[in-house]
Amino acid sequence: MSEMITADLVDLDLSADTKEAAARALAERMVAKGRVTDLDGFLADVAAREAQMPTGLDGGIGIPHCRSAHVTEPTLAFGRSADGVDFGAPDGPADLIFLIAAPAGADDAHLTILSSLARQLMNAEFTTALRSAQDAETATALIRGDARTGTASSADTGSSAADVGTQGDAGAEGTPENTAASPGAASAGAAAGSTPETETAETATTETVTSTAEETATAATSGESEAPASPASPTSPSAARPFRIVAVTSCPTGIAHTYMAAESLENAGRDAGVEVVVETQGSAGFTRLDPAVIAAADGVIFAHDVPVRDKDRFAGKPTVDVGVKAGINRPGALISEVQEKAERGEATGGTAPTPVERSGDTAEGYGTKLRKWLMSGVSYMVPFVAAGGLLIALGFAIGGYQINKAPSVMDHFVWTQTDSWAALLFQIGGVAFGFLIPVLAGYIAYGMADRPGLVPGFVGGAIALTINAGFLGALAAGLIAGGVVMAIQRARIPAALRGIMPVVVIPLISSAIVGFLMFVVIGKPIASAQKAMTDWLNGLTGSNAILLGALLGLMMCFDLGGPVNKVAYTFATAGIAVASPSDSAMKIMAAVMAAGMVPPLAMALATTVRGKLFNRTERENGKAAWVLGASFITEGAIPFAAADPLRVIPSSMVGGAITGGLSMAFGATLRAPHGGIFVVPLIGNPFLYLIAIAAGVCVTTALVVVLKSTRRQAPGGSADDAGGATAEKRQPIAA
Repeated sequence: MSEMITADLVDLDLSADTKEAAARALAERMVAKGRVTDLDGFLADVAAREAQMPTGLDGGIGIPHCRSAHVTEPTLAFGRSADGVDFGAPDGPADLIFLIAAPAGADDAHLTILSSLARQLMNAEFTTALRSAQDAETATALIRGDARTGTASSADTGSSAADVGTQGDAGAEGTPENTAASPGAASAGAAAGSTPETETAETATTETVTSTAEETATAATSGESEAPASPASPTSPSAARPFRIVAVTSCPTGIAHTYMAAESLENAGRDAGVEVVVETQGSAGFTRLDPAVIAAADGVIFAHDVPVRDKDRFAGKPTVDVGVKAGINRPGALISEVQEKAERGEATGGTAPTPVERSGDTAEGYGTKLRKWLMSGVSYMVPFVAAGGLLIALGFAIGGYQINKAPSVMDHFVWTQTDSWAALLFQIGGVAFGFLIPVLAGYIAYGMADRPGLVPGFVGGAIALTINAGFLGALAAGLIAGGVVMAIQRARIPAALRGIMPVVVIPLISSAIVGFLMFVVIGKPIASAQKAMTDWLNGLTGSNAILLGALLGLMMCFDLGGPVNKVAYTFATAGIAVASPSDSAMKIMAAVMAAGMVPPLAMALATTVRGKLFNRTERENGKAAWVLGASFITEGAIPFAAADPLRVIPSSMVGGAITGGLSMAFGATLRAPHGGIFVVPLIGNPFLYLIAIAAGVCVTTALVVVLKSTRRQAPGGSADDAGGATAEKRQPIAA
C-alpha cells in the first residue's frame, strides 16, 4: 500500500499564520496526492475536532487531526513554520505541525502507526532532529523511522542495527521498567501485536522501527541500572517496592492525545521512580489491564476526554481524574497528587464530572462544573420525558382527554376495547413520568460524585416528588446529594473500611443527611417556590405570554441542543409532567417544540433553494435535516452552525423567537413533549401552529441566504472555495 507520508506531504517552509491556514495548506497537499476527496468537507471535520479541544502541545507542537469520510487512506502531512502558528498550547505557538487524517473506517494497523508517531512526539531528540532537517526527504525519512535518517540525527532515531535487533521484541514494548507486566503490552496500547498479520513487510518494518526508536530513547532515559531492578520488585515482597500507578488515557479521536498522554505519564513515572502502567483506549481498540495489576496498584490516574470504559475496575483506590491534556502537560503533578491521596487514605469513587459529560480538567471554574452537573441530570432525564410523554399523548389520541380518569388497567382491561388500550398507554406513560424528578436528582449527583452519588440523589429526588417540590426540589436534592458524597469521600478512612465505603457507608450516611435536609429543612420552602412558579405560568396571558414564547424560542435556537436549549426544554416539560397539565403549560410546550424545529428545517430549505451557497457536505446534511427538523431534533442544524456560527445561529434565533411568539399568540397547545410533526393530531389549533413554524423557517432561511450571499462577493471565488474560506475564519468561534 502507499506510504502514509511522502516528501510531497512535507512543507519545511510553511508560511501560514493561523491554524486554519496551516491546516488548509497541508490538506491541499493531501488532496493533490488523492488522499482527501473533499477539501472543505475534510477541513470542516478538522475544525469540529479542534472545537472539542485545542490540539497545541507544549514544546512547539501542533497536531490537528480527525477521522473523516473524505479521507481515502490514513495520511500524515508535516509542516515546519519559522514564525510559529498558535494551536492553543500554554507555552505559545507551534513550529512543528502534523496534520493527521484517518478514514472514518480506518483499519487498526494504520491507526497504530499514527499512534506510534504521537508517542514519538514526546521524545525531545525526535523533535530536535525534525527542526534541523534540511530537506523534505530527510524529514520524511525521519518521521517514518527509515535507517537513512541517521544523516539527520543519529541520536534521535537510534541505529538501524539496534532497530533490527529489537524487531522481535516489539510485543514487549511500552513499559520496560514495569515487568509487572503482562500489563506492559496493555500499557502502551500499542499495537505492535496486530500489525504483522495484517500489513505488508514494508509497513510492519515501519511500525517496528517507529516503536523501537521510542524504546531506545526510553532505555537511554531510564538508565541501565533500573532495568534489572524492575523485574525483581513484583516478585520480592520483602523488599521495598516502588509506588504503583495504573492509568487510562483517551481522547475523542483516539489517535494522538491518547498515546502522547500515555508516553508522558510513563516518562514522568520513570523520573519519579514510580511504576506506571497505562491502558490506552484509542481508535485501534484497547487491551484491558490485567486485573492482578490493577489490584496491586496504589493509585489510579484517568486522563481522558471521553468516557473511561469499564471504569468500575478501578473502584476503591485513590484516583485523580483529569482531561487528557493534563496527562500530557503535567504528568509529574498528577503522579504526586495520587501519592498524596494515597498517603491521606483517600479512596475516591470518582469526584470529577460525570463520564458522560467529561471534558476539561480540574482547573475548570465552578460555573462550568455546575453546568456539567446539571446537564448530566438532564441528559438522563430526557429519554424518560420522551417515552413517557409520547405514551401519554398516544393515550389521549386514542381514548380522548378523559382517559386520565380511567380506572387502573390492573382492575379493568378488556382486550377488545380501544379505551382499555388507551388507558394502558396513558398509565405506562404516567409511570415513566414518575421517574423524571428522581432521575434528574440522581444523575446530577452522579455527575458530581459518580456512582456513589446515585443512591442519595434518587432518594432526594423521590422525596422532592413526595413533598411536591417538583423540579426545583430535584435540582436542590441532586446538588446536595453530590456535595455530601464528595465531602464523605474526602474524609480519611481506615484501610479496613475502604472496601465497604461505596456499598454501605456512603449510601447510608449520605441518604440520611439528604433525607433530613429535604424533609425537615429546605423541602417546604422549595415546594412553595415551585407552586408560586406554577401559579405565575397559569396566569400568563396576552403580551406576557407572547414575550415568554419569544424568549423560549431564542433559548431553543441559541446553542441547538446545548445547555441553554435544554434549560428551555426542561422548563417546558416540567409543566406537562403531571396528570392534568394546565393550559398555560401546554402552550409553553407547544412553543418550545415549534421553535426547536425551526433551525434544521430552515437549513434544509436553504440548501434546497440556494444550494450554491453551501459545499457538498452541507448539501448532503441538508437532506437529513428535513427529517431531523420534522422530528423535533434541533441538533440537525449543528453541522451548519459549527461551519458558520456567525450567520447560522443569529438567523436561527430570530426565526425561533418569531415561531415561539406566534405559537403562544395563536394559543396552540401540546400534551406531548416530543414528536415534531408526527404529533400534530395532538396539538390544539394545529393549522395555526404549522403556520407559526413555517413563518420562523422562512425568516431563518431568508436571513441565512442573505448573509451567506454577502460573503460570496469576493471576485473569482467559487461557492465551495467561499465555504472553505469561511470555515477558516469561524473555527476559533466554534472552539
